[in-house]
Amino acid sequence: MTEIEQIRTFNRTVTRRLGVLNEKYLGRDRPLAESRLLFEIGPQGAPVRNLRERLGLDSGFLSRMLRNLERKGLAATQRRARDDGRVRFTRLTRSGRAELRRINALSDDLAQSMLKPLTGEQARRLVAAMSEVERLLRASSVEIAPSAPSSPDAERCLDQYFAELARRFRGGYDRSLDGAAEVRDYVPPRGSLVVARLFGEPVGCGALRTLEPRVGEIKRMWIAPGARGLGLGRRLLNELERVARGRGLRAVRLDTNDSLKEALRLYRSSGYREIGRYNDSPYAHHWFEKALSG
Repeated sequence: MTEIEQIRTFNRTVTRRLGVLNEKYLGRDRPLAESRLLFEIGPQGAPVRNLRERLGLDSGFLSRMLRNLERKGLAATQRRARDDGRVRFTRLTRSGRAELRRINALSDDLAQSMLKPLTGEQARRLVAAMSEVERLLRASSVEIAPSAPSSPDAERCLDQYFAELARRFRGGYDRSLDGAAEVRDYVPPRGSLVVARLFGEPVGCGALRTLEPRVGEIKRMWIAPGARGLGLGRRLLNELERVARGRGLRAVRLDTNDSLKEALRLYRSSGYREIGRYNDSPYAHHWFEKALSG
């Protein structure tokens, strides 16, 4: 059986076992898509735009599902003022929250029905396999694309990046003392910034700038804690190297701090060799360079 055939067989088995083909998922008066929408709205509510990104639905289909929930008295949508303008925000009604509790309880029963026929060892293997599959599916769902440094997603990532440096560096981190590249250095054609997104949510970033003729510098590599362990650091690094090659750069450099052990492992395992100091950053303890081929 080929890899593609195995994936298709797996998908058919899972959809049948979970009952997602049934128009009344979990015995409720709605298909899986609407039940999942109730879950994504949750007790706190959510912007419609976020719901669309999380579920990967087009605007028309999502609007029809929301209207259906509203007709049933389970949800209400209104416009709210936000920093980026007025956005549509959906909340569950009291009946909607009660229905969500029922769905969660039935989902627990479904999960238990999967485990009950199995031996203890089989149950442990099933849960471990599900965890691995879920992790790999998340990894395969991450998309990396160029982004303007001033975009909301890029700014969100960079703010979290600087906040983490302040927490992890001995003595903290003061951006004004770093002397590092300014945001404008990541704007084409001088540089580039890429953002990794998981189901529309920004979960990582990395930047490249031209340091000197034919030499680039990689900066601002960051992965959200919840997305670590998915191999995104290496993917971001590979993408920035690809961009550097496309711009005719012969080598890339970077620096890092002793506190960032995982970064040191990544760079060393990705073909970077340690070199002497090439900048005056007070936070750098190691300096690396990699020659780019092709």
